[in-house]
Amino acid sequence: MSDQQKPLRLRKRHSSGGQENVTIADGERLVDAQSIRNAIVAGLIIVVVFSVFWVALTTLLNQVFPWFTVALGFLLGYAIRLAGRGVDWRFPALAAVLAMAGSLFANIVVAASVTAEELGTGTLLVLQSVTSMTWPVFFDEVLTIADAFYAVVSAGFAAFYANRKLTRTQYYALRLWRGEKND
Repeated sequence: MSDQQKPLRLRKRHSSGGQENVTIADGERLVDAQSIRNAIVAGLIIVVVFSVFWVALTTLLNQVFPWFTVALGFLLGYAIRLAGRGVDWRFPALAAVLAMAGSLFANIVVAASVTAEELGTGTLLVLQSVTSMTWPVFFDEVLTIADAFYAVVSAGFAAFYANRKLTRTQYYALRLWRGEKND
């Protein structure tokens, strides 16, 4: 077969097979580029912005969409991927925990905004008025098994999208670094 491009052939996605010059230092640079702090900050920002957006959408359309927390999982996963640049297990775990906590937080804020609208008061006033006697009522009447299901799905999506995408060369460098570290 010649090297010329055939009109009806798909593009070649793989190289000729020759190894590029990859060192252990390249893998170490990938690991050093990770930032759990940046991932946490980005995740918290996404949770707050998402909650405000969900409240605004609920108020505008006068309807609550419980499945909307699944979108939070996508957003958290991508934010943690971009900000944290993670290549190990900590970043998907962080994304899953933030997705579960963010889903609960967003549901609390949306429930407070709906309650505030019914009472003719502000959302922050309702949130400030929460007592220990309010929580059992909230968990009995507002949160359902569907909300828990959507939170788990959100956590799955967040964990799936949280790790950094690596090229073949980067993955090979990371394997070299891990192999050297284990020896």
